[in-house]
Amino acid sequence: MLKFMMSVALLVLFIHAESQIIQGYVKDGRTNEPLAGATVELKELKQFSVTDENGYFVFTQQPPGDYAAEIRFIGYKSQVISISTGASDWITVLLEEDILMTDQVIVSATRVTEKSPTTFTTINKALLQKQNFGQDLPLTLNWTPSLVTTSDAGAGVGYTGLRIRGSDATRINVTINGIPVNDSESQGVFWVNTPDLASSTQSVQVQRGVGTSTNGAGAFGASVNLQTNTRNDKAYADLVNSFGSFGTLRNTIAFGTGLINDKFVFDGRVSQIRSDGYIDRASADLKSYYLAGGYYGKKTMIKAIVFGGKEITYQSWYGAPESRLNNDEEAMLETASIEGWNQEQTDNLLSSGRTFNIYTYDNQVDDYAQDHYQLHTSNRFSESLTLNAALHYTYGRGYYEEYRYADDFENYGLSNGVVGGIRLLLQIWCAGAG
Repeated sequence: MLKFMMSVALLVLFIHAESQIIQGYVKDGRTNEPLAGATVELKELKQFSVTDENGYFVFTQQPPGDYAAEIRFIGYKSQVISISTGASDWITVLLEEDILMTDQVIVSATRVTEKSPTTFTTINKALLQKQNFGQDLPLTLNWTPSLVTTSDAGAGVGYTGLRIRGSDATRINVTINGIPVNDSESQGVFWVNTPDLASSTQSVQVQRGVGTSTNGAGAFGASVNLQTNTRNDKAYADLVNSFGSFGTLRNTIAFGTGLINDKFVFDGRVSQIRSDGYIDRASADLKSYYLAGGYYGKKTMIKAIVFGGKEITYQSWYGAPESRLNNDEEAMLETASIEGWNQEQTDNLLSSGRTFNIYTYDNQVDDYAQDHYQLHTSNRFSESLTLNAALHYTYGRGYYEEYRYADDFENYGLSNGVVGGIRLLLQIWCAGAG
């Protein structure tokens, strides 16, 4: 027994000796203030750490050796240093401000800082990438405090929504690069219109309760502020192909030119996401794109951004009644009677299981496309004065198709002499959001 315990102790000591910690701070080189949200990457191991509010970062249980670490933070020059696991002292990295204008000024007016009384969470790109599985943005944010997500199809692809502190979409102000996204008619946001948006997002700030946003409507319950990809000084190309449950498939291609002639940057992305959905027939076929080009001078920045998507989703807006979830046949029959369902609809309810969908018509789809155009310009007159201006345009078009049982043209004030039988197919065109 004593030999066994000694062997275990030696093994623990050996593992501890082989796995070491790398830790330190990232600070502003001029003011020595900590930089919260800076990204530290161990290049050889492809591992990331993000600094906390004190600028502190840590890597635990690293194999002994020397590593190249790249430290990045918006508005500062990236820095690559050599880090050794054998070093006993903590590392302090001082970053220099970038002399070129950065994209940070675009969202500075709609975001809060640590000194603000507003309760908020800021999610940077590294954390977004860890949570991004091709689902709509609400599902990417579902681990933030006081935020609850919904998915009509049950797989997080297609129609999804979010509530923050109980407030629905009409009470949540959403901006992308400071531009309001809430629909002017319904005040809601339809995330299905911009699939895979997380792949082109640099950071998201979720403000819970009354926030600072003065752009758009619906800021009473909460605010969600997105910033799309910022300037990347190095050229890159990404290819993401993944699949999951319920026939879900995601394909994403992204690229960036890096900084050209120390002034120009171009980025792009195309994505396609498909899913059969968990709910019966709740399929989704989503396509999206993102294109951006920017000029970065010492005092002036001009950036044009175009992004959008096309969605074809089978309607699953109704939801499953509680009687179906409880498998209570008597209650299901009562539900069908109250809703006025015919025998075919009632049989569908009784035989479907938890994946029940009231819609059974083959082409009961929502078909919609939306494009967003943004032009941003900023000029820094001094360290304390910067002027920002933006132009934006959103173009949406599409329709949803619905099969109505025992419906007549007379119900819509139209002549009923054209259509025979008891069933009528209506194709309803929508000029607004999806």
